[in-house]
Amino acid sequence: MSEASPSDDTPPESDAVLSRRAQILATEHRGLLAARGTAQSEVLTRITIFLTLVSAGLVTIGLLRQASEFAGGFATAMLAILAFLCLIGFMTVVRVMNVAEEDMMYVVAMNRLRGAYVDLDPAVQKYLLAASADDQDGMKQTYSFLRRRGPSVLIGSSSMLLFVVDGCVLGLFAGALVTVGGGSVGWALGVGVVVGLALFGGLVWYSGYGYVSVWRTYSPLRRTRAPRPFLRPDH
Repeated sequence: MSEASPSDDTPPESDAVLSRRAQILATEHRGLLAARGTAQSEVLTRITIFLTLVSAGLVTIGLLRQASEFAGGFATAMLAILAFLCLIGFMTVVRVMNVAEEDMMYVVAMNRLRGAYVDLDPAVQKYLLAASADDQDGMKQTYSFLRRRGPSVLIGSSSMLLFVVDGCVLGLFAGALVTVGGGSVGWALGVGVVVGLALFGGLVWYSGYGYVSVWRTYSPLRRTRAPRPFLRPDH
């Protein structure tokens, strides 16, 4: 058994009590699944809207440039569009980070419920690939049953995608401000790159800080004690 079960010296309970408890746990499990699915659907819609706005905004800037030849109110319109994209990007990335934490919260909660199922019927333990321990290792097992994942989890995440796009948009805005203010192209590129990288690094740090803070304050009911029983010993 890969997870430790809390000790229980109480006398056996009746089948009616166990059945009622199983129904309550199953209802809670379904509620968590529904809430997780709703959050994922909502955040994917937000990401799609933001990326569509970025694409439309850049196309609009290009069309304005062709129509105005950098004259008239082109600079004002360009800055307004980029500022709007920065604002929407900030709102989107905040929501994405919140949903990432909520998703982890739902996974941990469902792990705890699986632990309760194992308490009700220990024989089901060997059939579970998802963890029944609600600690950090249990969470990682539920996210990836068959092997431990490395940095690819972070690199390929929706959060990282938004960090990159937001950094690029803010970098464009900063570079545009330098250009409109009379700075050279070199200065504009330099400022844009520095600002974009600073935002990217800040978002990565904040996301990591939030993740670490969760596991510093959370006290799991069960802890993973041994390697996953369904993996070969040499893995």
